[in-house]
Amino acid sequence: MFAKFYPDMDVEATYEIDFGALYAKGYRGVIFDIDNTLVPHGEPADIRAIEFFERLRSMGYQTMLLSNNKEPRVKGFADSVGSAYIYKANKPSKTGYIKAMEQMGTTKENTVFVGDQLFTDVWGAKRTGIYSYLVKPIHPKEEIQIVLKRRLEWIVLYFYRKKKSRGKNHDI
Repeated sequence: MFAKFYPDMDVEATYEIDFGALYAKGYRGVIFDIDNTLVPHGEPADIRAIEFFERLRSMGYQTMLLSNNKEPRVKGFADSVGSAYIYKANKPSKTGYIKAMEQMGTTKENTVFVGDQLFTDVWGAKRTGIYSYLVKPIHPKEEIQIVLKRRLEWIVLYFYRKKKSRGKNHDI
């Protein structure tokens, strides 16, 4: 019932994902959410994010920021880290994910998505056929509509983790 919302992988933080191993397996594009995935909600790019995107580019990755935020927020962050971006993406609609892959020149088979929300980020990636990572939110301060969604996410994550503990989660 909830499986359509399950991430392919869940990790503590974006910065702990082994992008070298993913690259070795053929992945060439990474789509990221911004807020609470790369930096705390509403914060500008920090040195860790800037260096992280430099490292991804040096490995050969194409990157894309996919956000439901307005352009000033997304463009400012994208300019700081040197990434392409799509704003007002209307996640979980597949349209933004497809457009992101088209712009990066990648396919669903060689693209991964990283985000902190099940019902927008992960579900959109899953609906598009992209391998998805769910990361824990960086900071607890969030807008009220996100706080309410988090309560529902806890239910889904309970069943996801129960299934995962029985060894039914697949790893890359």
